[in-house]
Amino acid sequence: MKQSSQIEKQQGVKLITDTPAPVAQKIPHELTAHGVVRNDDYYWMRDDSREDEKVLAHLEKENAYLETVMAPLKDNRETLYEELIARIEKDDTTVPYLKNDYWYFTEYSGENEYPIYLRKPSMDAEEQVLLNMNVMAEGHDYYNIGDYSVSTDNNLLAYSEDTLSRRVYTILVKNLATGELLSDQLTGTSGAVEWANDNKHLFYVKKDLQTLLGFQVYRHVLGTPQEDDTLVFEETDPTFYTYISKSKDDDMIYIHHSHTDKSAVTLIDANQPTKAPVPFLPIREDEEYSIEKSGDSYFVLTNNAATNFRVMKAPASATDDMSKWEEVISHNPDVFIQDIEVLGDFLVVKEKQDGVLRLVAHNLNTDKATVIPTDDPIYGAYFTGNTQQDTNTLRIYYSSLTTPASIVDIDLNTFDKEVLKQTKVSDTFSSAAYTSERVMIIAQDGASIPVSLVYRNDMFNKDGTNPLYQYAYGSYGATIEPTFRSSWLSLVDRGFVVAIAHIRGGQMLGRQWYEDGKMHSKINTFTDFIDVSKGLIEKQYADPNRVFAMGGSAGGLLMGAIANMAPELYLGISAHVPFVDVVTTMSDDSIPLTTGEYTEWGNPANKDEFDYILSYSPYDQVSAQDYPHMLVTTGLHDSQVQYFEPMKWVAKLRDYKTNDNLLLFQTDMEAGHGGASGRFKRFESTALEYAFVFYLAGIEI
Repeated sequence: MKQSSQIEKQQGVKLITDTPAPVAQKIPHELTAHGVVRNDDYYWMRDDSREDEKVLAHLEKENAYLETVMAPLKDNRETLYEELIARIEKDDTTVPYLKNDYWYFTEYSGENEYPIYLRKPSMDAEEQVLLNMNVMAEGHDYYNIGDYSVSTDNNLLAYSEDTLSRRVYTILVKNLATGELLSDQLTGTSGAVEWANDNKHLFYVKKDLQTLLGFQVYRHVLGTPQEDDTLVFEETDPTFYTYISKSKDDDMIYIHHSHTDKSAVTLIDANQPTKAPVPFLPIREDEEYSIEKSGDSYFVLTNNAATNFRVMKAPASATDDMSKWEEVISHNPDVFIQDIEVLGDFLVVKEKQDGVLRLVAHNLNTDKATVIPTDDPIYGAYFTGNTQQDTNTLRIYYSSLTTPASIVDIDLNTFDKEVLKQTKVSDTFSSAAYTSERVMIIAQDGASIPVSLVYRNDMFNKDGTNPLYQYAYGSYGATIEPTFRSSWLSLVDRGFVVAIAHIRGGQMLGRQWYEDGKMHSKINTFTDFIDVSKGLIEKQYADPNRVFAMGGSAGGLLMGAIANMAPELYLGISAHVPFVDVVTTMSDDSIPLTTGEYTEWGNPANKDEFDYILSYSPYDQVSAQDYPHMLVTTGLHDSQVQYFEPMKWVAKLRDYKTNDNLLLFQTDMEAGHGGASGRFKRFESTALEYAFVFYLAGIEI
């Protein structure tokens, strides 16, 4: 109560916390495994059809409650929304890239939510509209293009669309000369589509509509019904993800087999599409690899005898015989190789040492290796638009916490750079007004955790008075790079320090950093985040009374864990599409994507794994204690984390929490895991969160 009165005094407005929150009905439901009986009073909230009137009514009550409580901040939300979208260029065009004699790019205009996909045969030629998403999205609450691919003869366009946000796509084919749609409609797909080079065969991945796993690769002949399509590959192991792509020279279509601990590729000859697929190298336990075709050879990024990966070269005639491969870049236990790009005379490697990214150009003729110079000490970069093989010009996406997203061409012979485009933030924005830095925080077990910080120079004092907004993900080996987010300006311009905690479970410090934050070491992910908060307070980057945490999806699991483990540390927590009912979900292989994640979290069918997951599962570990102010969001049609996980979690938190701090829950009744589909609309959720955070921090808008 003291905290609430403090906020009221600072802000001059009090949220209507005496409005009764929705109370969910309790219907006992016993779940038994390994002799352990769990009672789930809110199990009834699961409705796979999304049509149960009782479920929908409760979600609507929660939405109405949020709007009632947040009503005094309506103007703040609107102001923040306008501020956020003002940083988006209304008329914007991507940098064109060349593919098979055409330049491809997208264009936004005015208040339109969606892009227009365009191409032209030369830079000074008239553009041709491939897809106008603004027209195609009419009449849909949600609309998304998953992928598109142009046939080798440049006459046909295959593209995939999702109108429900379940990430289940229908593939359509358009005649680019006439603009007419062909009769072909391929339903139930993952969205990816690739052409064979005969311009009449298409390859796509079909999904299991219950689990939403892509598991079958089909070949389709134009003009024939989908039921006549040929199954060319079927994944029978439900712990694998299956997807497809095409080599840079268009000769090969790749079937990718992806697992958290192993990966492989199967080859389809795009020039002989009816020929049986051939494994590049058979799947091996605990081995991962990816490939880049270059002439009659393949460059292979592999962890074979190399925890942090090495690069090898395999002849196309002997890809399945590693004894005939040659090593190009040897393993260095101190350097983690993330990605490679092959073009012209160069192999470019994206690697990390001590969590600091660098791009290294290896001249394949001279064996000379050169680190590509960059302007920022910490930054993010990835390869993009490198569609040509016979060039020594590398194109990258480049960004830092103070440098807006940039598309940069680099001459690998001279290392001269050309910034082709840098995202415009505003007429007054200056990177020099902000500082980013990397600090190391010592975890309770002695590990050093990298943390990337950004703040505005004239609003930061290293005296423990600045509010802190701490973000992390921490799962699947995903590395959250220190890149620019225009929305974070709304925070730092009001005195916040924004921190990205590169906790275990990601790969900021290499492969072992991931291994130390998964399965039976998952607890490190949560304690690392808590230790970072404590460390930043100790180093006086943060006001101990105004620490905020944010995470989404698996990062929402992180939010649920820290809310249970260290609620006193955080004034407010934002949990977006949070994965919080870990035991129940991982025990049910009918829930989308469950089986593919057994090696991330564990399989509760095994007692030791069941016990360990149960020890941290946020839903199961809710207890009678004070909780921080919390904002929870989800999408009714979420295919990654089902809406009923956060719904159940919020209901249980309401029942158990012992204080009157805010607990707000919003469900987007049209959206899925990624939120709203429009470029402006998605910021409505951000504006809601920031209004919530600023109110709690006592900051005027």
